[in-house]
Amino acid sequence: MADRPYNVLFLCTGNTARSILAEGILRKDGAGHFNAFSAGSQPKGMVNPFALKVLDSLGYPTDGFRSKSWDEFAGPDAPAMDFIFTVCEGAAGEACPVWLGHPATAHWGIEDPAAVEGTDIEKERAFVQAAKYLKNRISAFLALPVASLDQVALTHHLREIGRLEGATSGTVLPFDRRSA
Repeated sequence: MADRPYNVLFLCTGNTARSILAEGILRKDGAGHFNAFSAGSQPKGMVNPFALKVLDSLGYPTDGFRSKSWDEFAGPDAPAMDFIFTVCEGAAGEACPVWLGHPATAHWGIEDPAAVEGTDIEKERAFVQAAKYLKNRISAFLALPVASLDQVALTHHLREIGRLEGATSGTVLPFDRRSA
């Protein structure tokens, strides 16, 4: 597929929590083999502080994160994406930009930890749980022999990863049909 590090984009609606967690985890765990990015369809303009706190507590870097639009990755100067994963139902169900290069896509939805109400401990616990689910998905992804899989097998594996523990119950079709 590529003779360079693979580019991976994690999408969510607000780009404040789940997509940030996933970017941070892949940034470290896939270093040298994968470049991690995240964006949102309707970015909130700030990263949830619990996302950064949990990344830090798990030993992941917390520098350089910002809530940004997926439009930054759809233009001609953007890096070509090899993989695009939606991590929330909102982004998975929206009309996405046209992605150049026919990236492999899948939906890896998990519940939104930022939606949890309660004490700070309860909120942090939700972020820790979300990070655990995302780390499990990313670990399974990193274990795939990406270069040796054909497109059909790769798509199958990516979708299976999205069904791992913690998957949201709603069935959302990935946006393959809108990729160009």
